[in-house]
Amino acid sequence: MRVLLSSLALVAAVATSGCVHRQVEVTTGPEPAADVTLRFTNNLSQAVNVYITSGGSDVFLKQVSANSVEVLPIRGIAAGTTVTLKARTVDGTRTYTRDNIVLATNYDWRVP
Repeated sequence: MRVLLSSLALVAAVATSGCVHRQVEVTTGPEPAADVTLRFTNNLSQAVNVYITSGGSDVFLKQVSANSVEVLPIRGIAAGTTVTLKARTVDGTRTYTRDNIVLATNYDWRVP
C-alpha cells in the first residue's frame, strides 16, 4: 500500500511539473510615428488642454503648461484632413479655437 501511494505521488508530481505556469508579458510594440504634428505655443499664464476635433468628436491631445512650447503628435488623422483645433484653459474660463484647418506635416499654433 505504501508503495502504491508513493508511486501515485510520484506520478502526480511529474504530471504537474509539466503544467508549471509561466508569466508572459504581452505588448503591442512601439507606436508608429505620427504623420502630423502640432507645434503649440501657450503664451498664457496658465495651462491649457489642447484638443483636435475631427468627425464631430473632440480628441484630447495634451495639457500644455503656461508659457511653454510643445510638439504634439496627432495620430490617426492623416495630413490633408480638415479639423478644428481647440485649447481650453484648465479653469475652463476661456476657449480658443481655430476652425477649418487643413493638417500639414507640421502645423504651428499660438495661443493667444
